[in-house]
Amino acid sequence: MLKVVEDISATKKRLTIEIPADDIEKEIRDAFEKVRRKTTLPGFRTGKAPMELIEKKFGKEVEQDVLDRIVPRGYVEALKEANIVPVANPVMEEKLDFTRRQPISMTLTVEVMPRIDNLKFENISVKDVPISVSESDVESVLQRQQEEKATYEPSEGPVGMNDLVVLDYVSLEEGLDEKDQVFKVGGSMFPEEFSQELVGKSKGEKFVAETTFPEGHPSSKLAGRKVTIEVAIKDIKKVHLPGIDDELAKDLGFENLEEMKKRIFEEIEKAKKNEVAKIQKAEILSKLIESHEFDIPESLVENEAAGLVSAVMANRGKDQGEASDPEALKQEVMPNAVRNVKASLLIETIGKAQGVQVSDEEIKKALFSISQRLSVSPDSIMKFYISRDGSLDGLKNALFEDKVLDLILAKAKLEKGE
Repeated sequence: MLKVVEDISATKKRLTIEIPADDIEKEIRDAFEKVRRKTTLPGFRTGKAPMELIEKKFGKEVEQDVLDRIVPRGYVEALKEANIVPVANPVMEEKLDFTRRQPISMTLTVEVMPRIDNLKFENISVKDVPISVSESDVESVLQRQQEEKATYEPSEGPVGMNDLVVLDYVSLEEGLDEKDQVFKVGGSMFPEEFSQELVGKSKGEKFVAETTFPEGHPSSKLAGRKVTIEVAIKDIKKVHLPGIDDELAKDLGFENLEEMKKRIFEEIEKAKKNEVAKIQKAEILSKLIESHEFDIPESLVENEAAGLVSAVMANRGKDQGEASDPEALKQEVMPNAVRNVKASLLIETIGKAQGVQVSDEEIKKALFSISQRLSVSPDSIMKFYISRDGSLDGLKNALFEDKVLDLILAKAKLEKGE
């Protein structure tokens, strides 16, 4: 079926394909026969109508159905004959012209994976960053665990930092009259100076405060505004922190405090090693990109740029409310788009050359790990990826890239770093 293959560029080919008339006619006749077996026409039993009547009634529909099947099949067979792996959908150079009992000839262009010559990914120099876990690192985690298990007990005062207070506050000029507002002293709902005014006051006490509410305040009337309010303290609850001891450890699922400290140490060490590996992989990727020059398929760059533009416009609109010119943004993100595509192609080429694959079991483990980290079910994570990407391919590609970078890092030459 493949007649001619022409090189337009290093990443674009022109294919001339011809599908023989006999093959098309056989498909059409078989299709008409299937239709006739199921069709009842006036004056004829089911399956007994003359073929001439079947063709007259269903001709265009059957021919289109056959073309919809035979043309893509011819394209796939031509790709195999030419030993081409496309990276995007083909583009027809002219409208498909079909005449019954005539061969179909079509010319189309297709972008292909670039050839990367002299691919080198071993012995790349990266900094070996030493890590250490200090007592203060472990203590910080213990304190966070302690705070998460904190309880609040009723108190007559005075108010202290981290206490919970129940407030009524009024601002006649702003039309505010809020009742029973729960506020953690030192929290982010009010600015620091307001917390300082609360400290030392007692239940039932009233005072006037001038305060500037933070931009992120839940009330749109108050966010970012300086307001004078009359405040009444209705209730105070003192924070009660559990001891950092065996009881806290048991409450969190450990046998004792020593076992908890050991696990915290291991988790911090693991997190730091992962962070170092992340930095090293970024360094490896930069060096791979800098040391390899090759042509990049235009469609991949265009798609990547479009995705970056959409993300930037969404963020700018959300954060600043400003409009952006898509064409200007496209030029702005183009260097990043080229870099991202180049990185993906390098990783894909190295991964295939080294036989890297991602198993179903690895995908399941990744879903479970993400679900544990986010405290949601694995099914919810899977549904998120499918709703976003239409499949789990996005997660699979991320796992593939990470495995390839792990492989390159294992072959890297480590140099002393800080």
